[in-house]
Amino acid sequence: MPSFIIEGGRPLRGEIKPQGAKNEALQVLCATLLTDEPVRIKNLPDISDVRNQIKLLSDIGVKVKRNAPGDMTFRADEVNLDYLRTDDFIKRCGSIRGSVLFLGPLVARYGRAMVAKPGGDQIGRRRLDTHFLGLSRLGASFSYDAERGIFDIRAKALKGCYMLLNEASVTGTANIVMAAVLAKGTTTIYNAACEPYVQQLCHLLNSMGANISGIASNLLTIVGVKSLHGATHTVLPDMIEIGSFIGMAALCGEGVRIKGVDMRQLGLIPDTFRRLGVRVDCEGRDIVVPGQEHYEIESFLDRSFMTLSDAPWPGFTPDLLSVLLVVSTQAKGSVLIHQKMFESRLFFVDKLIDMGAQIILCDPHRAVVVGHDKQMRLRAGRMTSPDIRAGIALLIAALSADGVSRIDNIGQIDRGYQDIEGRLNALGANIKRVD
Repeated sequence: MPSFIIEGGRPLRGEIKPQGAKNEALQVLCATLLTDEPVRIKNLPDISDVRNQIKLLSDIGVKVKRNAPGDMTFRADEVNLDYLRTDDFIKRCGSIRGSVLFLGPLVARYGRAMVAKPGGDQIGRRRLDTHFLGLSRLGASFSYDAERGIFDIRAKALKGCYMLLNEASVTGTANIVMAAVLAKGTTTIYNAACEPYVQQLCHLLNSMGANISGIASNLLTIVGVKSLHGATHTVLPDMIEIGSFIGMAALCGEGVRIKGVDMRQLGLIPDTFRRLGVRVDCEGRDIVVPGQEHYEIESFLDRSFMTLSDAPWPGFTPDLLSVLLVVSTQAKGSVLIHQKMFESRLFFVDKLIDMGAQIILCDPHRAVVVGHDKQMRLRAGRMTSPDIRAGIALLIAALSADGVSRIDNIGQIDRGYQDIEGRLNALGANIKRVD
């Protein structure tokens, strides 16, 4: 497995452009299964999760044409349903988290889907109940083969209905929406996820001929249509990568400009960093994070202890709490980081403690960070990336540390960040990839 060797303490300055949104890309790629006409998708990130999703689509018979870097056309006019039953397909599904998004389109268009329990980050329990309960409400039935570890979902005909989701699952909502667009009648989804990824999926489906209203709210209404046609779609800049760059610039930067940002799709990200005292300036479609010798954590209006937590959109995304925690280690003041949605995402903090960070891990969901106010730099160390977001947080810590660090298992970082060492080295970092 490859590793990163990072020389810490080098200031970052210059411009960087975010890649296309990983989570959106995984959803809109699966939407191409809903029509036999060409669907063109632009601004796809060149990362392993997206490459694996495209390979899986190709393996089941979807034609893939590469127009330019990040610009591809997909045509699902000869899907091989027999391949879905093979051990090779099941094995590949088990290693790709995004494979669960095949369920809705395949059931809607072909009446059957098979998928293994998907892989991905080990960040705690990630239930599939919402996916199966929603598809069941539309008329699908499912069974689980414990021996092969696969789910088999079938439906003679999907029929629209009203449903109240038990959780605002992003991928669960996406699967149900993709199934409902071809169901007979009207489907109403209450407590739907309304993240920008889901909004973008809905916009693509509407451009393909679907009838979806309530986009950007938690109440979606979908009037089923008989068929969809081709369309062209552009993936948004990745808000998680933008937030990662803000954190990196706050900790290690001497003036970093993040280019081509869609400010409307960032939600609470800029303001949450500002609560740590980080200066985040908006200039047109750019974000500028100037160099700061100090940044001080705010208190609440009643002067009580600052708490930062995650929540479903439009709350603060859980994918950036790891970055927020690392940035807090060099702030002036203290903060409670409360990771509500996943129970294992804070376990990487033991690596930061080994680097000299002052952190109390209260339980699997909460950590108190006492900032160094940039008076005491973190120490370099050897670490292993447990998941995508903890991996980028550890990389940020290593960039700010005193000495040379090593991060192993960087395949996890590659799953979510395109050529991260090349782009950061262009800002002045010294990151080397080694086997």
